[in-house]
Amino acid sequence: MNKLIPFFLVLVFLGACKPSETEEKGNQLSDLLSSKSQVILEKDGKTFRDLNKNKKLDIYEDTSQTIEARVEDLLSQMTLEEKAGMMFINGAPISKDAKPNGNEGLEGPAARMPSVVKSMNTRKMTHFNIWDIPAEPIILAQWYNSVQQIAEKTRLGIPITIASDPRHHLGKNVIGMASTGFSQFCEMTGFAAIGDEKLVREFAEVVRQEYLAIGIREALHPQIDLATEPRWARISGNFSEDAALTARLVKPYIEGLQGKSLSAGVACMTKHFPGGGPQKEGLDPHFEFQKGQFYPGDNFDYHLIPFEAAFEAKTAAIMPYYGVPTDQTDENVAMSYNKTIITTLLREKYKYDGVVCTDWGLITDVPFGPDVIWKARAWGVEKLNEAERVLKIIEAGCDQFGGESRPELVVQLVKKGKLSEERIDISIKRLLKQKFELGLFDNPFVDESKVNEIIGTEASIALGEKTQKISMTLLKNEKSTLPLAQKKLKVYIENIDSATVANYAEVVATPEAADFAIIRINTPWYPVATKNSFAATFHHGDLDFKGEEKKRILDLLKKVPTVVDIYLDRPAVIPEITAAAAALIADYGASDQSVCEVLFGNTAPQGKLPFELPSSMEAVKNQKTDVPYDSENPLFKFGFGLEYAKK
Repeated sequence: MNKLIPFFLVLVFLGACKPSETEEKGNQLSDLLSSKSQVILEKDGKTFRDLNKNKKLDIYEDTSQTIEARVEDLLSQMTLEEKAGMMFINGAPISKDAKPNGNEGLEGPAARMPSVVKSMNTRKMTHFNIWDIPAEPIILAQWYNSVQQIAEKTRLGIPITIASDPRHHLGKNVIGMASTGFSQFCEMTGFAAIGDEKLVREFAEVVRQEYLAIGIREALHPQIDLATEPRWARISGNFSEDAALTARLVKPYIEGLQGKSLSAGVACMTKHFPGGGPQKEGLDPHFEFQKGQFYPGDNFDYHLIPFEAAFEAKTAAIMPYYGVPTDQTDENVAMSYNKTIITTLLREKYKYDGVVCTDWGLITDVPFGPDVIWKARAWGVEKLNEAERVLKIIEAGCDQFGGESRPELVVQLVKKGKLSEERIDISIKRLLKQKFELGLFDNPFVDESKVNEIIGTEASIALGEKTQKISMTLLKNEKSTLPLAQKKLKVYIENIDSATVANYAEVVATPEAADFAIIRINTPWYPVATKNSFAATFHHGDLDFKGEEKKRILDLLKKVPTVVDIYLDRPAVIPEITAAAAALIADYGASDQSVCEVLFGNTAPQGKLPFELPSSMEAVKNQKTDVPYDSENPLFKFGFGLEYAKK
């Protein structure tokens, strides 16, 4: 049994365990709780946490009570300010010395954020997402335990929920977080290329165990948008452009991550409802240069199919996206402001009663670099003031504000009679229910001594490397060029580590001296002209190589038979490169070692394209943003993938 599960779940297991097993497991949990918790009650031989320090067992502290009863009891004791604070989740800096009060050694946005302690004390916040983290995961575990000890000392002892964007992918996903120390897998597009539900579940189990080890209890994923607009900058975070394939894979992902019970699992915040793929020209609505989603193919419902699977898997939370569902509802306002999207569609049609949290930064304009203001993503309601934006989002049916720390606006609305506390209570019940289901009220702590045993095990690293390799998709293999013969060839290389390749072949300095060339390239992208440095990192723009770079690659391909590996974070447009290459293979996040293992035949590629590769930019521009695999005469169709010939 996982030693990190909460105390109340151990009590459930008592009758099923042998006396010696029960005593051992109970002692392990009791030791962990006693070493971390400041407030312990003993009653009838059982241990409870005296969270409000009144020296008696309240209903919300009693593990034998139903979650519904515990929620109602705690809700009755909360002030308006405490309720408002729970409705906001924002980033928290993690210092290299694991002290919750500081941000020592940090750079960038996290360094500018108030400490988690300050946000807890001054804003009564109890939800945080983490960005940059120390290289050693155990430091995060130590920080997390310190934060929970401080939370325990607050008036009601409400524990903190820590969330994170994905950290387990070896790729270039712009929203992916620092991944040092974690097992590394291909991107989600790679899992779609493999198409193996069992493997997706195994991956999710690894993520669950590694997250649990350090205190991450909410995943700001999976991302199940459909890649129907091939220029969209966030395709690498999705599975596929195919709704049925995505739906088939999202269920084992959520079930594996959340576990059989959230008490030993990680709550999934599935995104981005009702599907963020149909972005005009692929430009992302993180930024004011593109605010709308477009449906020229009248295909809105197609993008809902993966979310229907997520509802079946009982996803703990939902995140809508930024864009305006243009001409799909009675008002052209962004998803989280849109009552038709959140209440009529999500709450009423799909009967969804879990937490709905906005995407990050819908309320407040923020400074972002010298002379740059990053506008709040209040698309369609830009003229509303901050309090009015908060009110409209709540009235639309949302429960929580992502990337914001403005609980005073909720308090202001209630005190002015514009928002009822009864409406606030509906959202707080959902948020409290999730905390109780996660077991955070009973034992929020992690066992720091187990972190290095759980994170980055040989088995999980090997599984990650397996996905990097088998997800690769063989697109062309002229004269059975691949797999290459090992140790017999002279190879010229570009953008791949020479020491790694030297384990398989002799590396030479020039194409003229080589039997073959091996080059790694990425899908092209062209940054939008903007002063926002974050926007400049998004892979927007055309999908084809141009000018000198295209000429340089083609010149090499003419000099020597060349194996081209291309990283597909978006569907590349590469007809000339395909025609000139001796072999063409795609990856979805793979190390140099994994690429060599496939190119030299130690592992065979198994991937099938999770999206089509168009034949020209003209074909891309003529596609409909909301319709899958509809480009004219694609270079490679959705689902294409060759196999190595037997030799």
